[in-house]
Amino acid sequence: MTTVISVTNQKGGVGKTTTAVNVAYFLAKAGKNTLLIDFDPQGNATSGLGVEKQELEATMTEVMLGKAQLADVVMPTAHKHLSLAPSTPHLANTEVELAQAERRFTRLKLAIDSLEGYDFVIIDNPPSLSLLTVNGLIAAQYVLLPVQAEFYALEGLGQLLETMKLVRKNMNPSLELLGVLPTMMDSRTTLSAQVLAEIHKHFPGKVFDNPIPRNIRLAEAPSHGLPVGVYDRFSKGARAYKAATKEVLERVG
Repeated sequence: MTTVISVTNQKGGVGKTTTAVNVAYFLAKAGKNTLLIDFDPQGNATSGLGVEKQELEATMTEVMLGKAQLADVVMPTAHKHLSLAPSTPHLANTEVELAQAERRFTRLKLAIDSLEGYDFVIIDNPPSLSLLTVNGLIAAQYVLLPVQAEFYALEGLGQLLETMKLVRKNMNPSLELLGVLPTMMDSRTTLSAQVLAEIHKHFPGKVFDNPIPRNIRLAEAPSHGLPVGVYDRFSKGARAYKAATKEVLERVG
């Protein structure tokens, strides 16, 4: 059975795409057939894997509008066991087109259900509580929540958890929180430690043991179109994502 994980946080700049790309890469590295779905109109996961957006013919836009099957837009990457369903900024327009459409909330789920041969599907959602994000939550069994270790980290999370609750109640009763992954940790500051303690208080038993540190290599890797595990596999960032991915595997059991 395919395990579908939605990486989501409605706040931008929390390391959501970095998490989606690197967890997908390390799952593939562990020998798991993995598909990364770039479901964010910014298309950062697509360029983060070195794909030229201008050269793409069919993307997640066509899948959501029913003009293509998901299998038709999936492309191999330079990394063994890792495939990508790419996106471009055109995906933002699909929200308007889908607003009144039939099955508008379940299109991603139906697309993923039609696939075979994947151990994991990782969805990189937009940083908003939009129709696309709701599709991403309905399609998944698990939510992976990256939370930045900074003062406003927990602001707005209540709204996301409320949305998850509604999705569970009405559309996807088996959705669960896989875990909260603290990102951009700076172990030298008191603030990071305080925020981490706060996250533990709000999400008892759900916080990953391996937070992701602030790391220059992590910040540089996307501009080279590479996961950090390829760009600099000995960096702190690469080691942290490798450990976090191991935890993902343990948690989905």
